[in-house]
Amino acid sequence: MVYLSHDPYYGRDVAIKVYNMDTGGDEDRARVARKMFLSEAHMVGMLQHPNILPIYDAGEENDHCYIVTEHIQGARTLAAYCKPDNLLRVDDAVEIIYKCAKALNYAHSRGVIHRDIKPSNIMLTPDSDVRIIDFGIALVADSDISTIQGIAGSPSYMSPEQVQNGEITNRSDLYSLGAMMYELLTGFRPFRAGNLSKLLHQIVYATPPPIHTLRKDVHEEMENVVALALQKEPEKRYKSGLDFAAELTRVHQKLRAQNERLDSQEQFGLLRRLKFFHDFSHGEIWEVLRASAWQDYVDGEEIVKEGEMDDRFYIIVNGNVVVQRHGRGLGRLETGECFGETSYVHGAKRTATIKADGGVTVMKVSSTLLEQVSASCQLRFNKQFLRSLISRLQSNEPSRQ
Repeated sequence: MVYLSHDPYYGRDVAIKVYNMDTGGDEDRARVARKMFLSEAHMVGMLQHPNILPIYDAGEENDHCYIVTEHIQGARTLAAYCKPDNLLRVDDAVEIIYKCAKALNYAHSRGVIHRDIKPSNIMLTPDSDVRIIDFGIALVADSDISTIQGIAGSPSYMSPEQVQNGEITNRSDLYSLGAMMYELLTGFRPFRAGNLSKLLHQIVYATPPPIHTLRKDVHEEMENVVALALQKEPEKRYKSGLDFAAELTRVHQKLRAQNERLDSQEQFGLLRRLKFFHDFSHGEIWEVLRASAWQDYVDGEEIVKEGEMDDRFYIIVNGNVVVQRHGRGLGRLETGECFGETSYVHGAKRTATIKADGGVTVMKVSSTLLEQVSASCQLRFNKQFLRSLISRLQSNEPSRQ
């Protein structure tokens, strides 16, 4: 049983876990229960890591064994995010597993093997931080108190060597972490069966369904990270939590870079079709992209405010905007048109307010950064600005700046 309590000395809420030692006279069960308590109590002061739930105290009183731990208001276990209709973003799941791998590496380096890594033993705080909890069946190097005979752990996340009652090493925890990552990404456990015997047989001999068959947005390389953690033979898995975390970082950064390149290619394609850039070379468009930032605006949102000073000018990539001065409408601009040319004049203030007319995507170009592009690119911009101003004058429309 776990109770919420208050520590008046430190002025903090705490959780008190009280072990049930009533085993109905079964001496073997009593021995195991006491060893579980002593094992977790042994963690006091031993593991000090930001992603491991700290234990403040442990003891016995009136035949009750208890452990006092940190209480995190509003925290939830990862079990809440292991359902197909309530999955975390891939990026968030990767960050969680990364933190767990680093925390386990810390524990392993101090001779502690958790043995029960699973979603319900990982707390996610309201600010998306992680705490590994429940070291009740942990193995502690050179310690008799943690030696619990037989299979210990949660069957769905056990490594093959746990199922077969073999030697348990740090790589068993990494297997369990891989099984948990599989479930976080897909909403399904890697192995599922109608009874325990079939489940354990699958863990030892079967291969889980490929992740991409359950969730399309998980890249093959990320799937390979999980597959390596779930290797049947311990020596084929990651050597340490640090290696697991490093591979996650490598793959995640590579995929992010690929996505950014894809985004840039799409942006290039959009600009190429705009009339503003018809005379620009491919190289000049890429120069503009590197000197710009893109932003989306919702209907009615201000993009430029009258009277403000700003060194950027804007090109409408998609959508329309309305132009106002002193609260009175002056007109509208459409996809491919530009505004904010006064950014070229140092110290000049905006002479009009520009608001989104429906959803709008604009490209914001800093005049300071534009000064660093090639002379030919700057010349193209100057020509386009002049064309825009002349066109507005010829149509008797005020300049929207």
